[in-house]
Formats: sequence, structure tokens, C-alpha cells
Amino acid sequence: MTKKYDVVIVGGGAAGMCAAINIKMRDRSISVAVLEQLSRVGKKLITTGNGRCNITNLSINLDRYHGENVGFAEYALQTYDNHFAADFFSEIGVVFTYDETGRGYPYSLQASSVVDSLRFALDEYGVDTFVDTAVLSYSKKENFFNVKTTNGDFVCESLVVATGLYSGGSKLGSNGSMLKILKNAGYKAVKTTPAIVQLKTETEIVKSLKGMKVNADVNLSINGTAVRGDFGEVLFCDYGLSGPPIMQLSREVERQSGEKIISLDLMWEYGFAQVCDILSFRVTALRNRNLDEFLTGMLNKRVGQAVIKMCGLKLSDSVATLKASDIKQIASIIKDMKFKVTGTTGFENSQVTAGGLDTTQFNPQTMESKRERGLYCTGEILDIDGDCGGFNLQWAWSSAFCASNAICEDFGV
Repeated sequence: MTKKYDVVIVGGGAAGMCAAINIKMRDRSISVAVLEQLSRVGKKLITTGNGRCNITNLSINLDRYHGENVGFAEYALQTYDNHFAADFFSEIGVVFTYDETGRGYPYSLQASSVVDSLRFALDEYGVDTFVDTAVLSYSKKENFFNVKTTNGDFVCESLVVATGLYSGGSKLGSNGSMLKILKNAGYKAVKTTPAIVQLKTETEIVKSLKGMKVNADVNLSINGTAVRGDFGEVLFCDYGLSGPPIMQLSREVERQSGEKIISLDLMWEYGFAQVCDILSFRVTALRNRNLDEFLTGMLNKRVGQAVIKMCGLKLSDSVATLKASDIKQIASIIKDMKFKVTGTTGFENSQVTAGGLDTTQFNPQTMESKRERGLYCTGEILDIDGDCGGFNLQWAWSSAFCASNAICEDFGV
């Protein structure tokens, strides 16, 4: 039996739930259905921010976003900014708090509480939610869309695609199925790659440091050209490197060809000459030690031993054997500890997908398709992705507000 609604929203994630609730807040008479292919809504949202839900950021600006036409996001992000999002969420029971870096979280610090609040609001405002309902295809005849699903057909005047792409993998409902359906319908897409993801590197050194964390100034270069830098805690893993600055720099690894190198400055507060002076002093003060303890008290012990090995020196040799050239070499690695990047850990481990639907096909103020009136796309499925730190969820909210408010205006609200 065909189910008829004014609005059908494909995807019960961040953008989809936000759009549905906003429509019903403005006019409860508009009938809205949310179609979710998993057994519950908001499953991916629960995993964000390490389970705390990094819901927005105080520094929302275009510099923190990426895409072939990043200016497409300007209207949405400026019109429906973090303050607008905070007001919306306060109406459904979520209070925001911000850390010292400007990252916004629910005051509960529980992503599950955000999902629960959205889910409660869906029920309270009368949104019909259909789980275990995957879209197979859609078509349009005159002013109505017919959406074929595994749970029967849905007919609507306005169709919102809020499904995301591949980040998190199929276990979180991110299989890119709607992108394929839209591409088959003639929509153009920009190459998709994992972003905000761990990096694989040559493993000889990182395996020996598995589980170690260091604060470092981190830089990514491709074919010898510096691409981007960041600072923070780096985690050594058996496959490579992780941690906030690594994930922040990861976007370009699978989007550009050539040799990729990650460089760690382990003593960013000191210049090269200063590090050499410190090391020279230590040679005199610690001359009775072996090299396995030369950097202990200056760097993490295991990291210090890795630096010595990377210089081709023996840990069992005496500190007293170090020459001036050795001091310079040790200082060079402390200031520029290089790792050759071999790839990423893939979509299943990524927090967002770079690429997606070409935004030139959509109206930046409404998210409506220029090809099919009444079809809207929001969030990750569009070729806009943000940095780590709440920027991608803010894009989900902002684009959802654009689409849902435009739909309400079409219905005369």
C-alpha cells in the first residue's frame, strides 16, 4: 500500500531528524515521514565526539570547510550558525557547553542524550519514522515523487535526501546507496575519499611505539610541498598514526597523488639551535649513561630510544661517544621526525566523507535541486566537508535548516 506524505526525508541521521523536527515546529499540519534503513535512527550520531557528540564549534567560518565550491556553504553557515543551532536544540531539551578550544558539546557530554532528545521530538511533533526501510529508487511524475523502498512505496511533494555517504561504513548505515541512485538519475558527483581518519605509515618505527602519545607540531607534505599543519596529541599505532592533528590533516592523503610525508616536531617550543645546545649540554652532564637513556627526561623514554635508532646509533653505546655530527642528527629528527604515509584506514574509520554531489546542481540558500523542483539534499552527501571539531555536524544542522525552511515556505508557512 502506498503511503502519502507532504514531505519524505531519506535518512534518520543528524540532518534528517533536524529537518523533520524543524518543519513540524513551524507547522504541525505538514505531514512528514523519515525513512531510515537501519533498525533505529541516529546510530552514527551516537558515535560522534568519542561518544560525547561534538555538536558545533564557536568558530564557524568557511576556512574550516572544504569542497570544489566551498562558497556554496557560506549562506547556510552564516544564516543558521552555531547560535541558531543552540536555540533549536534548547527547544528540544539540549543545553550546549564549550571547551577551551571552542568545541561545543551537549552539557551532558553524552551523544546518546542528543539522539534521545531528537527522537523524543520526532515523536512529540508527530513525525512518522520508518526504520528498516531502505530506498531502492525514486521517480517524479508531475509534482509528486514516488519513492520505492523495502517497506513499500511513499508518495510526496517534497523529497529530502539526508543520508550521508560512506563514513563509518555500512554498520552505521553509510553505504552511499542514495548517491548511486542520484547518479543514476543524472546527478554529477565529485570524487569521494575518507576524511578525518587515521593514517597508515611505514611501520618499522610506529610498531615499536604502539600506544605511545606525544604532543607535537604536525605537518603533511606531498611531493615535498607543505600542504597543511596542525598541533596536538599524536598516537602511535601498529599501522601508523592517529590523534586529532593527524586526522585533521588526513583529508588530502587520498585526494592527491605523490609521496606523502608526515613530520612531527617533538620540541616545537625550541628552535633547532636551541635543541642542539640542550643536547650538547646533556652529552657532558650524562656522559656516563648509555644512549638508551640519553633522551630520558627530555622525551618519552621509548620515543627517545626510537629517535636514537632512527639516527643509526646503538642504544648500548656510551653517551660519551657522541660527536657534533651526531648531535645535529639527533636534533634534526627531534625537530623533524618523518613518516612515509601509505594510505588511510578507510571509510569505516573515517568521521566524514570528502566529495559527494556537485554543489553547482543545488541552490545554496535552499539546498533544492536545480534539476528537480522539490528535491533537496543536505549534509554529507553534498561536496562540503569540515574539519574535525564539530564543523561537520554544524553543516548538517545548517543545511537541514535551509532545506526545511524552504519547504515550509513552499507550503505557505
